[in-house]
Amino acid sequence: MQNKLSIYLLFSLLLLAVLAVVSLYMGVYVFEKHSLAETIKGIWAADGTISESDRFVLMDLRLPRISMAILIGSALAVSGTCLQGMFKNPLATPDLIGITSGASLFAALTIVLGSSFKQYIPEAFHYSLLSIMAFIGALITMIMVYRISTSNGKTNVVIMLLSGVAITALGFAITGFLIYISKEEQLRDLTFWNLGSLSGATWTKNAILATIVIVSYMFLINRGKALNAMMLGERDARHLGIPVERIKKQIVLFTALMVGTSVAFAGNIGFVGLIVPYILRLIFKSNYNVILPMSAILGSVLLLAADTVSRTIAPPSEVPIGILTAFMGAPIFIIILIRSRKSM
Repeated sequence: MQNKLSIYLLFSLLLLAVLAVVSLYMGVYVFEKHSLAETIKGIWAADGTISESDRFVLMDLRLPRISMAILIGSALAVSGTCLQGMFKNPLATPDLIGITSGASLFAALTIVLGSSFKQYIPEAFHYSLLSIMAFIGALITMIMVYRISTSNGKTNVVIMLLSGVAITALGFAITGFLIYISKEEQLRDLTFWNLGSLSGATWTKNAILATIVIVSYMFLINRGKALNAMMLGERDARHLGIPVERIKKQIVLFTALMVGTSVAFAGNIGFVGLIVPYILRLIFKSNYNVILPMSAILGSVLLLAADTVSRTIAPPSEVPIGILTAFMGAPIFIIILIRSRKSM
């Protein structure tokens, strides 16, 4: 099985690499005719191999955006996979149970009201304030949903989804009020968060994202065996020696951290954590030993493909990426509901 997983991962990485190269050359801007090897050499060597305009588009626009799509797609897919394993339900994704909405709400509060309380916060945190607030919003929402829907170690799926709906509605109402009182520049930022976009990608943001994703994966990516055991029931998992409570706390914390940071940098991008695990579950059943590492790569593939389409489908403008992922995710959500209605 380990050899098969290595082959699957290798093939997925190859697919991601090909897609990244294709995405690099797609867009409104047309590069001068160079081979891929010449382009790569010209990026790192300032010897005039490629023009300054080509270098700017590659290094300051395309590559940061591709990197952010890879990081955020991977983070959202792994977050959705871990939550589905913890709650033992395919509908437990960050956006459907309100975590994304909570992160978006706190990001909106920071955009509109941040100037009122920034003076009381140490200056060292000013640059990261949006990310910190989005993480706090995601964490609070995650804890609320878990507390509301779980009793005696068992999660009521209907209560979980309804609590997510309620939190999302509350977040929408407060965000609507913030839009009403916001200034013109704040209104543009709020629209960006609501629709989702990777156009604000920078190397600094990618460095922060990469650090958070790497640290989170150190605790989550090897939890396939534990999630498989938890699917049998938490009591059975404990009998198998799985530290259930510790793993649940890790999932809550690092899922909130990844989702909060993703929302802070790219806005509300939904359904990635639903689509990827669903497709993988069709292929590999419910084996999280395979699904969890595979979701880390296929999440990147999905979001990078969606972003490439979003900026090429209606040039010179771009379609918000959150709209495309919702178009893909909503039908899958309906299919899962139809298939799960008896068990629910």
